[in-house]
Formats: sequence, C-alpha cells, structure tokens
Amino acid sequence: MAVTRADLDRLDLKLLMLLQENNQQTSEELGERVGLSPTSCLRRLRRLRESGAIMSDVSIVAPSVTGKRVTSIVLVALEQEHLPLLDTFKSRMSGYPEVTQCYYVTGAADFILVVNTDSMEEYGAFTERAFFPDKNIKSFTTFVAMQTVKFTTRINLDVS
Repeated sequence: MAVTRADLDRLDLKLLMLLQENNQQTSEELGERVGLSPTSCLRRLRRLRESGAIMSDVSIVAPSVTGKRVTSIVLVALEQEHLPLLDTFKSRMSGYPEVTQCYYVTGAADFILVVNTDSMEEYGAFTERAFFPDKNIKSFTTFVAMQTVKFTTRINLDVS
C-alpha cells in the first residue's frame, strides 16, 4: 500500500520539504534544521525512501548541457478511449525518451505530454514516429515554450 500524508508526522514533512530544496544536505545539516540527531534523521530518511514517500533522488541537468533546448507541450486527443487503447498509448509514450512527462487528463485533450528535443526538426521527426502511424490519435496540438518562466519539482507540503 502506498504511503500517504496521514502516515507522516510533522518532522517527516519538514525533512521532505528540505530535501526538495536540496537533497545533497547531510543528515547533520538536516537534523540541525528540524531538531533531530543525525542518527534519527538517517533512520527517518531510510524509512521515507523504503516507504516510497521519497520516490527518487535525482539531479536536474541544465538544458544547455543536455542539448534539449526545445520544450513542447503537446495535447493529444484520441479517437477511442477503451482501456486497452489507453494502456497502449501510455506504454508507447513511456517508451519515448523525448517524452519527459505524460498525463492522462480530463477536458478536450486526453493526454498532455512534455516533449524535449534538440530542435524543431527533431520534434517533427518525433511526431512522425509517435503520432502519425497511430490510427487512434484523432489530433494533437503542440505549444512550443519560448521561455521557461518557472520550473520546479518542489511541491509545497504546507509545513510550518
């Protein structure tokens, strides 16, 4: 069973907020900020990782390093939404490295994708591979980001 907010206490939530800012902090630094010993802090961090409360420890690489300077937000509408067809689409999108986020949504579109490519030419080639052969895709609309105004993976946990 997945861990929920109700399973966590105030100190767990404070640790999660701090880790979202910088997951390279030592247990000494974290413990000092939340009022725990380094050992207690490490124990909590281990439990948070094992429970799935911490899904992943990653580094976010700058687009100038990845070369993926074109970010496209793509709305995809399907012809039919039968479960096997939805699962097939989800699986296919999960397999494309260009697709960094894929959301099944309500509204006029069925899915919203975030696609990162080196260039518009590469994005065009991606659409030819990913969308055009799929007979269940009714339409797709692409919005190309001109500027990243805000990008964060941090989610406010409302811990005071």
